[in-house]
Amino acid sequence: MRAALLAGVAVGPLAVLAAGFAHADPSLPPPPPYIDHTEWVISGGLSSLHVYPTSAGRLASTEFVSPGEAWSEVMADSPDADSPGMRAQFVCHWHFAELAEPGKVSWNLEPWRPVVDDATMIATRCNPGGAEEP
Repeated sequence: MRAALLAGVAVGPLAVLAAGFAHADPSLPPPPPYIDHTEWVISGGLSSLHVYPTSAGRLASTEFVSPGEAWSEVMADSPDADSPGMRAQFVCHWHFAELAEPGKVSWNLEPWRPVVDDATMIATRCNPGGAEEP
């Protein structure tokens, strides 16, 4: 279903494994940590939280693992990111970023983006209210 929502992008866990990450039991999702670190930046005068997933996080996100543990790691590193819009953007990136743009260095979340429904979040490629930052 996710691949269909991304207009035919068909990249799955095998592509991530081929990129150099494997875990002991391929029948189980990889263990955390899923987030390496986060970093607040200013781009075009607006704040953005860059979330840097680990290899395990990238793989787990393609295996329908719940984003809860990974979001907890983001909150531990950047507690000021705790808002419904930021969490929704993160969940969208968790489910779709590796399928749409495998290996993207960071998943960028912006507090200025509006809170929207899931369909709008997906239609805007996790970036409601404006283009993705450069």
